[in-house]
Amino acid sequence: MRRFIIITLTIIFIPFLIVTLFVKEKEMSFSLVTNDVVRVKRDKLNRIDTIPLEEYIVGVVAGEMPVSFNLEALKAQAVAARNYAIKKILYNKDKEYDLIDTTANQVYLDTDYLKESWKDKYIENINKVRKAVSDTKQKYLVYEDKVIDLFYFSTSNGKTENVENVFKTDLPYLKSVDSPWDEFESSVFNDTKTFEISEFYNLLGIENSNELVIKDIRKSESNRVLEININGNLFTGREIYQKLSIRSTDFEIEQINNQIIIKTKGFGHGVGMSQYGANGMAKEGYTYEQILKHYYQGTSLKKIKNFENNV
Repeated sequence: MRRFIIITLTIIFIPFLIVTLFVKEKEMSFSLVTNDVVRVKRDKLNRIDTIPLEEYIVGVVAGEMPVSFNLEALKAQAVAARNYAIKKILYNKDKEYDLIDTTANQVYLDTDYLKESWKDKYIENINKVRKAVSDTKQKYLVYEDKVIDLFYFSTSNGKTENVENVFKTDLPYLKSVDSPWDEFESSVFNDTKTFEISEFYNLLGIENSNELVIKDIRKSESNRVLEININGNLFTGREIYQKLSIRSTDFEIEQINNQIIIKTKGFGHGVGMSQYGANGMAKEGYTYEQILKHYYQGTSLKKIKNFENNV
């Protein structure tokens, strides 16, 4: 009897042990929902890849937003990335490619890169990203039934910026809104950058001086610098941001001995959705639809059928 029990337990336990040891978590299957594709110029690989649109969105979400973010924030990013791609496909349909895989458009990371980068976390991370894309499949934002021009960035200074103050176009759905979550969510909300005097003036392309004279500062309602006069030279805030490679146009400049100190709030151009703000909203229980409608005022979600005429 005892021998029978041992044999029975062995028959039951050994297969269970084998399954437990060798069956690993599987990568989430990902069915493509349309035949739409995007032609992506792979900058470092020097080639153009044709990628199913939804699979491309997976690579963009992985490249543009930390995978540690709340799922609702990742969903909002998926819609934003899809919107951006659709608009580029429509604009560039007669050109050789639709998008570049760098910050010139949207960062796209392929499966090989992600496997190497995430290593043993690959399946867990890719499944989370694919769920964000799958749960928002085919969805994009429209304003008055037209695909919107969409921007997003890392971290606001507490408010987003009116689009006309940055990109010289006036769009009703890209107006300044409050984004108080960033200060507590983002480690790059505040930043300080130090320049030697000669470096500072050389980067601005103006005459070196031992005395820094700043006047006539004009700011937007979101406290970002629109214009500033430095030693008799007029610059836009955007020019300072680009020439000095600082993190935001919300900045203060001062001279301390032989150094120029610039303190900034926020990270990025400030237009559209703040990614860290989106994560803060998601943590407070906002859905991805609510996040998108907050940052893109007056817009609504639509599903892809035929966006050919919705430019």
